[in-house]
Amino acid sequence: MTDPTEPTAPAYAKAGVDLDHDESFIDEVKEIVRGTHRPEVLSSIGGFAGLFKTPDRYRDPVLVAATDGVGTKIKLAAQIGRFDTIGVDCVAMVVNDLVVQGAEPLIFLDYIAMAKLEKEVASDALRGLAEGCRRAGCALLGGETATMPGVYAKGELEMVGFSVGVVERNAIVDGSTISEGDAVIGLASSGFHSNGYSLVRSVLDEGIQAGRLELFGDHPDLKSSLASELLAPTRIYVKPLLNILRDFTVSGLCHITGGGFAGNVPRILPRGVRARVNPASWPRPGVYAWIQQQAELPEDELLRVFNCGIGMLVIAPQHQAADICQRLSGLGERAYVIGQIERKSPEEPALLMDPAFRPPG
Repeated sequence: MTDPTEPTAPAYAKAGVDLDHDESFIDEVKEIVRGTHRPEVLSSIGGFAGLFKTPDRYRDPVLVAATDGVGTKIKLAAQIGRFDTIGVDCVAMVVNDLVVQGAEPLIFLDYIAMAKLEKEVASDALRGLAEGCRRAGCALLGGETATMPGVYAKGELEMVGFSVGVVERNAIVDGSTISEGDAVIGLASSGFHSNGYSLVRSVLDEGIQAGRLELFGDHPDLKSSLASELLAPTRIYVKPLLNILRDFTVSGLCHITGGGFAGNVPRILPRGVRARVNPASWPRPGVYAWIQQQAELPEDELLRVFNCGIGMLVIAPQHQAADICQRLSGLGERAYVIGQIERKSPEEPALLMDPAFRPPG
């Protein structure tokens, strides 16, 4: 008979999973997430599930949930050997999807999987997650760190995030009130965010092999090294947008992710209207010219794959546009009036990218 007090047999460790090594990581996780605590948290890290109380100030709360990952940008992080920024990416891609419904993100949970738990890598990733949660104002309530030998390559990891937010039922933003004459306001992105990296990596690998591209060191067309530009974390728009929603009439919000403008703007527009946007009405960072040149992308494909410098749209009455831009500027965002909502016939597209259009104001 096996003595239950004896140490765990090494067979599982030989198969690639060291339980003692993995379980010792919990204390480090607790320390990392401590700074994301909210008073509504009713549990601690290490339990089977997290407990959270809906904030008392909500009278008719509606819960809003979203999930997303980092995509193939995570492979670039492994190639460069830096994992802290992708944690911010993971949070951003999820909470930005919540706030466009008008929701305040409350809790975040993560799933990290590796062939073998490399504590330094996992700690960097978790620190990024915690930083993202602090920027979004939500609690990192818990998660799962899985050791999966044979599924993932050594030195790589998978990261997925899940979040729940809350909004008053009468304050849900769903685009249904968007109407002719509304202004389209664009908020600057921090780069590619977490989309289009299959193309970026293809271009990068080909360029490095050909000796044309260098990840590190100064780049003549960029503000920093190519590695820094490509790993710039996704901007988290939660706090400035919640501020705007408190004081202004916002009829629609749109997170510009995979699919660019064409893949996202039509999702929020009601029937009978379209958005006319001038793609030359905001400054486009140099990294977009870099990818356009390296991949030989026509303008329409560039706008379809990447956000091209705009990560979020606010659609609001024209008379409030200038004040909204001024408020956003004071909150640290770069905001531009980039378009307008127009009436359209059934056969016309829901989005028109028009470089000749001059948005009012």
